[in-house]
Amino acid sequence: MIRYVLTRLSYMLPVVWLVVSVVFLLIHLVPGDPIQAMLGEGAAGADIQATRHAYGLDVPLPQQYVHYWSGVLHGDLGRSLRLNKPVTALVAQAYPATLRLAVTALLVAILLSIPAGVRSAVRRNRWDDRALSFVSLLGLSFPNFALGPILILIFAIHFDLLPVSGAEDWRAVILPAVTMGASLAAILTRMVRTSMLEELGQDYIRTARAKGLSEGRVVYCHALRNALIPVITVIGLQFGALLAGTIVTEKIFAWPGLGRLTIDAISNRDYALVQGCLLCIGLTYVAVNFLTDLVYSALNPRIRQ
Repeated sequence: MIRYVLTRLSYMLPVVWLVVSVVFLLIHLVPGDPIQAMLGEGAAGADIQATRHAYGLDVPLPQQYVHYWSGVLHGDLGRSLRLNKPVTALVAQAYPATLRLAVTALLVAILLSIPAGVRSAVRRNRWDDRALSFVSLLGLSFPNFALGPILILIFAIHFDLLPVSGAEDWRAVILPAVTMGASLAAILTRMVRTSMLEELGQDYIRTARAKGLSEGRVVYCHALRNALIPVITVIGLQFGALLAGTIVTEKIFAWPGLGRLTIDAISNRDYALVQGCLLCIGLTYVAVNFLTDLVYSALNPRIRQ
């Protein structure tokens, strides 16, 4: 197991390097001068040059790349051009809110998908299976930017049950979490159904039933346990999609997280802040995939061979 963990960690290093490099290069390909945008059209040329020098943007791009990597290795992601604060502090302040939202959305998706997928598999080709398939298709058809405003109109404006924005009240996380978790729940429901149908046709299920075990124990203690192994992999991969979905959802619900911070930084051409936000999201995605591999290998030791 230790050897497997070390091997997976060695695979992460080039991925981390690639994430840092791609984020750095892409943000510098965006047209426009961030210093000009920060100081305004009427700024003097001397002031623009002095500010560009202060932020290290007057040196060649390869030198900026080396300087940025040096800062990353020391935990320094630079200073925000607009806010004039350390990017590390801004990211650390917004990251817990994004993580809270993504984890809550993941829990919503799991709590909805597993019972629905099991029910759909057990009641295959019956009315409830067809109804759940229709609901899953509906969930896949609604993107975040469409579902979010609909939920706001219904639950926040019409019924006045939940807050429309912010994160001060614990209820404020419900609407954005449901917005993000709905599409993932639809994907996982179909995945659980397919995996359960495969397991319910195995010989060990027929043996368990022949022993006189109750149907609930056969389904939940035997079939579901093995059916969840491929689902866990999908959950780990889709968590990255949840992090990406926060960029739109946080803007809709004015959620004070990395997604909203990223959108504002892109609008202001804040190079350092965009790099820091995207780097944090990318590293979280890599870390989650690594943890998913460990959980999957613990549940299925054959892949460690």
